[in-house]
Amino acid sequence: MRIVSGKFRGTKLETLLGENTRPTLDRVRESLFNIIQMEIKDSIFLDMFSGSGACGLEAISRGAKKAILCDSSKEAIRVIRKNVAKTRAEDKTEIYQMPFETLLRTKIKENLDIVFIDPPYKTDYAYQGVKLLIEQKLVNEESIIIIETDEEEKVKEKIQKLDIEITDTRKYGRAHLIFLKVKDKN
Repeated sequence: MRIVSGKFRGTKLETLLGENTRPTLDRVRESLFNIIQMEIKDSIFLDMFSGSGACGLEAISRGAKKAILCDSSKEAIRVIRKNVAKTRAEDKTEIYQMPFETLLRTKIKENLDIVFIDPPYKTDYAYQGVKLLIEQKLVNEESIIIIETDEEEKVKEKIQKLDIEITDTRKYGRAHLIFLKVKDKN
């Protein structure tokens, strides 16, 4: 796995071993960031299920002001710290080892510009995450929320119960990216 573009372009990243994580493929990450490239500069980027931290570090590489990297796995956090050190991005990252619910309820006190949610498949963490982002007022009409899933229809059906609008969907093999915005209250 490597950083695809920006100031860290080509940097090889450590990955987690085993079956418990499923890194976003370089080609999916490249497509994702090409889609949101105009929104990245000076943004605050949350990578909610960070794994190796690749998505958050890609955001910083492309000009994000800050990346918040969260994972509940101690091993993931160890890998994230190595990758942050490798890119020398310590001053632009916040790293949290905790459940995403705790992060959203207690740690983030600012509006998020871009949120990437790539939870373990076969969970309803995407729905729970979006719901908490809205309840905690961490996103607004300008924020972009992206969910990576292999169960597009199931996730879309569930999140449509929220005050959210699906703005785009993309398919890359088994992976689906669902782009969301909070509905404008006006």
